[in-house]
Amino acid sequence: MKILISIVLSVLLLGCGQKAEQSKIAAIQSTSQTVETTGKIVINPQFDGAGPFSDGLAVVRVGDRETGKSGYIDKQGKMAINPQFDGAGPFSDGLAVVRVGDRETGKSGYIDKQGKMAINPQFDGAGPFSDGLAVVRVGDDKTGKYGYIDKQGKIVIPTQFDEAGSFSDGLALVRIGNEKAGKYGYIDKQGKMVINAQFGPGLLSARSFADGLAAIRIGDEDTGKYGYIDKQGKMVINAQFGPGLFSASSFSDGLAVVRVGDAKTGKYGYIDRQGKMVINPQFDDTSGFADGLAAIRIEDAKTSKWGYIDKQGKVVINPQFDGAYPFADGLAAIRIGDEDTGKYGYIDKQGKMVINPQFDGAKAFTDGLAEVRIGDDKTGKYGFIDKQGKMVINPQFDYTSEYAEGLVAVRIGANDNGKWGYVSR
Repeated sequence: MKILISIVLSVLLLGCGQKAEQSKIAAIQSTSQTVETTGKIVINPQFDGAGPFSDGLAVVRVGDRETGKSGYIDKQGKMAINPQFDGAGPFSDGLAVVRVGDRETGKSGYIDKQGKMAINPQFDGAGPFSDGLAVVRVGDDKTGKYGYIDKQGKIVIPTQFDEAGSFSDGLALVRIGNEKAGKYGYIDKQGKMVINAQFGPGLLSARSFADGLAAIRIGDEDTGKYGYIDKQGKMVINAQFGPGLFSASSFSDGLAVVRVGDAKTGKYGYIDRQGKMVINPQFDDTSGFADGLAAIRIEDAKTSKWGYIDKQGKVVINPQFDGAYPFADGLAAIRIGDEDTGKYGYIDKQGKMVINPQFDGAKAFTDGLAEVRIGDDKTGKYGFIDKQGKMVINPQFDYTSEYAEGLVAVRIGANDNGKWGYVSR
């Protein structure tokens, strides 16, 4: 697993003949529609691909995945940057990655929000800007090297790493050596290795910094144990959790999930930043805290049920659900029944069922609406409900993307020939 960038511009890789492209653009401009009402289609389905809004613009594709072209629309559905790129990503820090050429031999650069090429296509891989820097790759995804550029396109940290991540808390995680044998360390924004490459080898040997600490593993994927280091590289919480992958999470709101024991028989609990076990390992799984509560799973010889705890570790909603998901906007999706045939509903923070289990799929509430599915994951349709459970947008979409900036991209039709538009939340 790459810690960052094989730059995935595959969301919207496209192209078509120039005349066909121009005619499609003209049709788009004439059919775009906006409705300033929550729960309505505000940009009619007309695109062959569409991504979430970022910085007020969204990537759309005109044409198929192999030959179509990508451009950007604004929130009124107007084509702000004409489709002309073979790959395109969302805007971040005022710039967006675009690719000119195919996936194998094309080059990536950056455009500004007026569509002007701010950094010429020259990289074999490129990531979004964060804190004024972006990861770039020179060479293919197997043997190429990663470094960092500034917003003028200057390489400020030479391409020298075998893997590289975005900066977090002023440091970035990098790998020296291949995926199997390489070691992970941390650099600062001047490219100095401030914590030597020593963690690993293998998947999830080290995580990015959060709340001033980073989870690291001493040993291999199967037998290694996890602990935490500070930004000077000092081991502040001894490597003791695990063994195995996913034995320690990043810190969030002063707590981190840890597992004592292996993946089959181990139990999960929570530690504070001093390494004190504030919620004893007793759970068979947990989602992490959201809105002050965390979903937890407890198994016995016959059953496996989910409930919720508070930050003191008190069970506030008894384990009773076959599936349970994080709280958002005061409600959480739960499942009664198995993953294939069970039904989803919503509970409040007192555990009261406020929307009865009736949906075949359900996501978290955002800005008062939640996406639900009627039917199986292959032929079912997606719609949106409000917090009273009323269907405010009837199930009619074959797929939806992530919600961003008040809009969500939706597709009507099959994956290969359906059309994308946008719905307001």
